[in-house]
Amino acid sequence: MATTSPFRRPSPEHIFQTLNAHQQTAALKTAIELDLFTAIDEGNHRLPEIAKRLGCSERGVRILSDYLTIQGFLRKEAGSYLLTEDAALFLSKHSPHYMGTIAEFLTNQQHFENMARLPEAVRQGRTSNQRGDNREPNDGLWVSFARSMAPLTVPTALFLAQLVEAQEARPMRVLDIAAGHGMYGITIAQQNPKAHITAVDWPAVLEVAKENAVKAGVAERYTARPGSAFEAELGGGYDLVLLTNIFHHFDKETCIHLMRRTYEALKPGGKAVTLEFVPNEDRVSPPTEAAFSLLMLVGTDAGDAYTLSEYQEMFEEAGFAETKLHPIPGMPEEALISEKVR
Repeated sequence: MATTSPFRRPSPEHIFQTLNAHQQTAALKTAIELDLFTAIDEGNHRLPEIAKRLGCSERGVRILSDYLTIQGFLRKEAGSYLLTEDAALFLSKHSPHYMGTIAEFLTNQQHFENMARLPEAVRQGRTSNQRGDNREPNDGLWVSFARSMAPLTVPTALFLAQLVEAQEARPMRVLDIAAGHGMYGITIAQQNPKAHITAVDWPAVLEVAKENAVKAGVAERYTARPGSAFEAELGGGYDLVLLTNIFHHFDKETCIHLMRRTYEALKPGGKAVTLEFVPNEDRVSPPTEAAFSLLMLVGTDAGDAYTLSEYQEMFEEAGFAETKLHPIPGMPEEALISEKVR
């Protein structure tokens, strides 16, 4: 029988809020699409000013802005709307740290369709969609990912570049598997003028990565190699292999197979750098990392958010004697470093 704190009465409020959480998603997505946060950042604080700037009704803007105030994205003082610190930093297009683009991928229709089939996924233990093994191109989803998620990578990409000592500017050959937007390899190339990046991903996705390499000024040291991470010719003699957010899509045997390919591609002393959501052994903490498993249940055939001990076991079977975890400050992901000792 469940126990209840003597200082708290049972309440359906948490149930009510959770079942209505989709409203928060819709409100934030709408505000980003209408450019509400940028409008306020430009000095439009009163309702008529904001509505005129957005070309929307005052009633609609009032209700949306009040809701965003309740949710902590805006402040309301004497009838004026102001940005919170987070909104000013990340949701105004005038900020160099703007990341409103991530709404495109995080609210992709495929995610909602997958989650709508959660009862089936729980019954079967796997996704019920038709793209569950993630071994075939899905340009609609992954090009969306590549085009929209790059701003979110900046702190992590800088952390990884520092972790692999890119700033030492020694010659470095880097293989970026499932590169996506390419920003992890590109950031290493920016930090190290002697680094050369080889990126592997589906052709349409690599077009986005190449565009980003051009913008970053590293295109001459950026090579695209279209194909599957499991079938493409990877080459060898790499100092680093980047494996960012790929293992969670697959079962353990498939992860081991990919890590064996990684081991073969590295030179002795080379390092595999894995970026993943790594929950604690209890699988319910930290919240973001642990909750990621649910997305893998509805979106993959056998993927998961693996624990550190599971990664260590898989990578050891692939040939890596030791794997160390490095928490990334302020981010919900962790970096795993595995060295090829011979």
